Parts: sequence; C-alpha cells; structure tokens
Amino acid sequence: MTNWRIIDLVADDREAVTQTAALLFEGFKTHWANAWPSLTDALAEVKLSLGEDRISRIAVDEKHQVLGWIGGMSHYDGNVWELHPLVVRSDFQKQGIGKALVTDLEAQVKQRGGITLWVGADDEDGMTSLANIDLYPKVFEHIAKIKNLRGHPYEFYQKMGFVIVGVMPDANGWGKPDIYMAKRVK
Repeated sequence: MTNWRIIDLVADDREAVTQTAALLFEGFKTHWANAWPSLTDALAEVKLSLGEDRISRIAVDEKHQVLGWIGGMSHYDGNVWELHPLVVRSDFQKQGIGKALVTDLEAQVKQRGGITLWVGADDEDGMTSLANIDLYPKVFEHIAKIKNLRGHPYEFYQKMGFVIVGVMPDANGWGKPDIYMAKRVK
C-alpha cells in the first residue's frame, strides 16, 4: 500500500497544480462532464481554489503524486464553508483518501471558526430517485424516499455525517437536481 499525506496545495507548486487539474478533469468527466468540460476549465477551477477565503488541500504519495484533492469556500462571514470539490484518483478510491480529505477539511474549517460544512451533490445522470422526475410540489416527500440507483456520492457524504438539508429541483436542467447536504463542524 502506498503511503500518503495531506498538505496544502500552493500556487508555487506548479506540478501539483497541474496534476490536480488533470485529476479534476478526469474524475468528473464520466458523470459530471459539464462541470469542467476541458483541462483548461479544470485548471482555472484549481487556481480559483488558491484564493483568499479558500482552502485547497491535496493527498500526495511519497513521490509527490496527487492522489486526491478537496477544496473549501467560505460563506456567511466564515460561519459556513462549502466543500467544493472533492476528487480522488480512480485507482486510489475506496482506500480512505476521500474520507481523510473530508475529515481534514472539517478540521481546517474548525480552525477558521466555521460552524457548518455543506456540499452540493448534483444528479445530472439519473443516479438517484430524485432525478428525471418533477419534484414539485412535494419536494420533501421525494427527499425522504431518496434511493441511490447508480452509485451517487450522497451516501458517501452521509457516512461522513452529512444530512440532506434540501434539493434544488432542475438546477442543471429539467429532472437534474442538486442535492444539498450539510453537517455541523465538530
């Protein structure tokens, strides 16, 4: 098993920034291709994550290869932080890197005085029972009966202590909701 650690992603580490952009592009192209449709878009997102009121952390192995990345953005005067995004290299998934990155982000948010961490988990490809239907007017009834049909990450976030706090119906087009999840920072 490879040893890895979590560190800050910094602008001066151009190789890690480039690797992170490639990881983001590759990691999202299957189910969320509209998020970062090109490597240039992914690189722009990574560079944005290096700004003020942002957290940008990477998991790297002993050769400084980027295995995973997580970002955080401050909202509500620092009381609430958005987890955006989280990606782990496909050949290193299900080895605890994603969990460690979320736990690390939570600690980083706590150090900055944050109270709540939230994430939006889009369903653009019919991966949950909330997709491809009209959620109105009984949105909360649909949320209460949510089912994971094809490996949507909302269940990963539930295991990390997040709860579904709402849904934005049709956020990405008709029948393509964004699932809002949040947790208290401990």
